[in-house]
Amino acid sequence: MSRYPEVKWAQRLDKVYITVQLPDAKDVKVNLEPDGIFTFSATAGAGDNTYELKMDLYDKVDKDASKINIGVRSIFIVVEKAEKQWWKKLLRGDGKAPHYLKVDWDKWVDEDDDGPGDLDMGGMDFSNFNNMGGDAMDDDFEDSDDEEQSEKTEGSQKTGNEKAEASSEVKTETAAST
Repeated sequence: MSRYPEVKWAQRLDKVYITVQLPDAKDVKVNLEPDGIFTFSATAGAGDNTYELKMDLYDKVDKDASKINIGVRSIFIVVEKAEKQWWKKLLRGDGKAPHYLKVDWDKWVDEDDDGPGDLDMGGMDFSNFNNMGGDAMDDDFEDSDDEEQSEKTEGSQKTGNEKAEASSEVKTETAAST
């Protein structure tokens, strides 16, 4: 009897990301048909359990432009869509999604957030992150409220000292008059 691996998915306007999470998979076979039929089979685990799945994707795909990467912990597939459009869901049909199929929130982007192409933050240099605004930002920091706060604090300390001195003067006057 075969089992189902956990499958995560996310999409962009032009592609679908499918991740089959199956550590130490052997004899991996992935097939993608232009009409959107996706099949997967592999063995994994101590007992060489068989894992299989067949998914009828929402729309047609570009089989030749799609890519697969078989890793140690998972199998990652980039499925290129035949038409650049957002899919309502991953699978065809009106039924509920299978229990092993989950949204990959790490890769998910909403329709209105998707710009031209993917944003890859991996190559960004964050070494100048603190100097984002240049000199214009430095001017703002010099006129910050922190200085006003320190002046108020010093003023309240002076007021406290003046109160203490006034209190001791009153005690001295009271003692002198008795």
